[in-house]
Amino acid sequence: MRTVYVNGEYLPETEATVSIFDRGFLMADGVYEVTSVLGGKLIDFAGHLARLERSLSELDMKKPAAFVDLLEIHRELVRVNAIEDGLVYLQVTRGSDGDRDFVFPDAETTEPTLVLFTQSKPGLADNPEAKKGIKIISIEDIRWGRRDIKTVQLLYPSMGKMMAKKAGCDDAWMIEDGHVTEGTSNNAYIVKGNRIITRHLSNDILHGITRAAVLRFAREAQMEVEERSFTIDEARAADEAFVTSASAFVMPVVEIDGATLGDGTPGRVATRLREIYLDESRKTAV
Repeated sequence: MRTVYVNGEYLPETEATVSIFDRGFLMADGVYEVTSVLGGKLIDFAGHLARLERSLSELDMKKPAAFVDLLEIHRELVRVNAIEDGLVYLQVTRGSDGDRDFVFPDAETTEPTLVLFTQSKPGLADNPEAKKGIKIISIEDIRWGRRDIKTVQLLYPSMGKMMAKKAGCDDAWMIEDGHVTEGTSNNAYIVKGNRIITRHLSNDILHGITRAAVLRFAREAQMEVEERSFTIDEARAADEAFVTSASAFVMPVVEIDGATLGDGTPGRVATRLREIYLDESRKTAV
């Protein structure tokens, strides 16, 4: 049985509760972060904490009182749950003032809800999918306009994953005006020649923590990076493609909407970036 964290308490998961009036439950009025654990240490923690702070600020949501203790809380959950490889999920909501209302509760009298739990994923960095690559489909992007805020509004991305599953594929890339925004839970990239192409940062996509690290490592390795929008037709004709996320790291894509990329196996750029990212991230894990 897992030990979880709820509003200042470490509890068995079966004893953890949140009010039915919590705005995260009623309004999806909450933000979250997922931090990977490799070898019992947290990957890119500082980046996740900074993005959490930004998400809270963008939604005018008060920081939980335990914000300054989040590293200690993460480490304690990893310790008590004996997580060697896995994930730590964190969620902050605007809390509950005891009833339902569209108007925000008074931040002076209503504390945010803070919840964390772990997920054990043995061999997380050795995902066999990385050796064979994943297949994706394209779907229309009908999400709200502030995708740069990591909110818990994940219904459509979940529907997208189910569309992909129904089509016999692994994931979906979302399309707006013919251009790829991002994957359902990841940032999207194509490779043409020796050039890595990925959408530029804006309100249209999540500012991925893994994205930032991977692009930095790519440039340090003298790889050419171009941050711009690309069409789904460009993607289908690319030499290779991949996605990045905190839980998948760098994951090669070998098929888009039925079109095989390259020879249908993970490309050399994605494969090398995955190696670099895992090696470098382990060095700076906390």
